Amino acid sequence: MGVEIKETRVSDAEFEEMKGFVFEYLAASVEKEEEGGRMRWYPWHSAEYRHNHILNVVDIATDIAEEEGADIDVTRVAALFHDVAKLETDQELHAEAGARVAREYLESRADYPESFIQQVCRAIEHHSYQGDLTDLALETQCLIEADLLDKVGANGTALMLLRMGYEARTHMDCDEMVERVLERGYDAASRVQSDTAESIAHQRLKRVKWFSEWLEDEIAALGE
Repeated sequence: MGVEIKETRVSDAEFEEMKGFVFEYLAASVEKEEEGGRMRWYPWHSAEYRHNHILNVVDIATDIAEEEGADIDVTRVAALFHDVAKLETDQELHAEAGARVAREYLESRADYPESFIQQVCRAIEHHSYQGDLTDLALETQCLIEADLLDKVGANGTALMLLRMGYEARTHMDCDEMVERVLERGYDAASRVQSDTAESIAHQRLKRVKWFSEWLEDEIAALGE
């Protein structure tokens, strides 16, 4: 039996245009803040940081979708828009708001099927779901897994160390901060369901464990 070949609904050029729109939307969200907005005191509360996180999630989610047999177009477009409203709304509202932005964009730019738009928006709406990921569509699962995994490993460690600098903490506190990354990683590993995501989580946790051991070897006071 032959393998069904699906023609992509989103061309590379269309996807690049979406990336530009998402960044511009994030930048506009920050510019219109009058009093700093939610989490404004973090130095990485910026369009640049949020866009970078989004692109990381797109890459991870696409890799998972390819290996697990999910719809790649639905997954990568949902990943691209999942945090588009993050800088302008409260945490508990940003998923629903992001789905509205995605729908408005997709309906206005090209002749995308309604079924495709619905799948994308449903994935965005549910990407903060805290229950069993197997209850959700596979594309939504891929997005949630990628969102969790971007906070684990080298990237998560770097963000924690940036936070240390902002809080004027010394290198003596490194073990505490890296331990938080490990805890977050173990939590992520316990939530992901796909074999691909579990493998990525395992690889990233190994890197954080290695870095933790390296710190303990080189910073004498950490071993006291």
